[in-house]
Amino acid sequence: MDRLADQIEAGISILPDKEIYGQVTKILGLLVEIAGFGSNLSIGSMVHLQPNDTLDIPCEVVGFRDGHALLMPFGTLEGIGLGCKAVIQDKSPVITPDDRWLGRVINGMAEPIDGKGALAQGGHPIPLRNKPPPPHSRQRIGQQLDLGVRSVNSFLATCQGQRMGIFSGSGVGKSVLLSMMARYTTADVSVIGLVGERGREVQEFLEDDLGVDGLARSVVIVATGDEPALMRRQAAYVTLAVAEYFRDQGKDVLCLIDSVTRFAMAQREIGLSAGEPPTSKGYPPTTFGELSRLLERAGPGAPGQGSITGLFSVLVEGDDHNEPISDSVRGIVDGHIVMRREIADRGRYPAIDVLKSISRSMPGCFTDWQNAVVRRAKQVVTTYEDMAELIRLGAYRKGSDKAVDEAIELYPQIEEFLRQHKDDSTSIEQGFQILAGILGMVQEEDMEVLEDG
Repeated sequence: MDRLADQIEAGISILPDKEIYGQVTKILGLLVEIAGFGSNLSIGSMVHLQPNDTLDIPCEVVGFRDGHALLMPFGTLEGIGLGCKAVIQDKSPVITPDDRWLGRVINGMAEPIDGKGALAQGGHPIPLRNKPPPPHSRQRIGQQLDLGVRSVNSFLATCQGQRMGIFSGSGVGKSVLLSMMARYTTADVSVIGLVGERGREVQEFLEDDLGVDGLARSVVIVATGDEPALMRRQAAYVTLAVAEYFRDQGKDVLCLIDSVTRFAMAQREIGLSAGEPPTSKGYPPTTFGELSRLLERAGPGAPGQGSITGLFSVLVEGDDHNEPISDSVRGIVDGHIVMRREIADRGRYPAIDVLKSISRSMPGCFTDWQNAVVRRAKQVVTTYEDMAELIRLGAYRKGSDKAVDEAIELYPQIEEFLRQHKDDSTSIEQGFQILAGILGMVQEEDMEVLEDG
């Protein structure tokens, strides 16, 4: 009964206590101007266009011009004309997640799209544009989170509450990598935002990549590339809001967004339509501010709360890892996983470049032995890649350098270690045992026995 009462109270709290409306005065493309709203609107306010009793098109205020409010719709504008009634929602947009959302697929308006019936509503409203916990009250990042991917667990440790960017060009395998992490992670809950995804790939991701077990402890938010820019941007906000709900329950949440670049592109479309000046590569200034506000919501919670470990994919345009969005995200997150087309072209997936990638929680989250194993493996890979051209040309003579000879012997085995099928899972301990065996290093348990002796 208490839970039902909380749900009823939450539902009542988001109902408007009065109706304020204006009317449409101009429509230009996807931009709608309304007048007659007085002082009841601000940036981000919701407005519903209602040309008749059956049609309701939600819009968001994106700017003001000459005393008129500028709106962009979450859908199409068919049926909207001059003088159309515009009902103003005077409360901030919120959602009311619930534990029963696990296993569900929803859209950017927090509506179910999986055909499994209505969504249960919780008793705790979460603002879509929520603020992160104050910096002074946030906990430090926790222990290492097992993501089930050998190359990440061993070379790029990700801790609870850490934020990592996954940088790659199109078709290099970042979506499959994200699905492996969602399926095999030891986090309590996965919240996955597919922002601007190809429509035909959504069902493949759910059934083939994520799987039944992965979906059962996940909430998936979908906004495909054909949907309006506001809906694509809103999907990212809903993803973080759902993650914050589970964090507030004391759970460790793995939050995945694919991709942050498409979120930025949606913000660019919105900003330019509202009359913002274009800057770097056409992105208006608000794009970079919105990126920071979105990504800062992930991280450790306040004492007594859980954490949100964020993994955000960045679609690198033209394989240029220094383009504006990549550069901005890299400066916000706590590490970056770089995926390279050259590695994918030679058939090694995940195509992670372990030498170009970095995790800012290392080496503090590893034991001395684990750090020694990682350093040794990186030395072998670096030595081989420095001499790779000479080796391929046959210009290197065996015996000229002991380190190079060793690298030639061990490099193929390390490459095989980094290669992992999407149906294969390896724990942190298993990964280090395999890697130590390749390098011929004493395992941690044996080292402790030797030290005690």
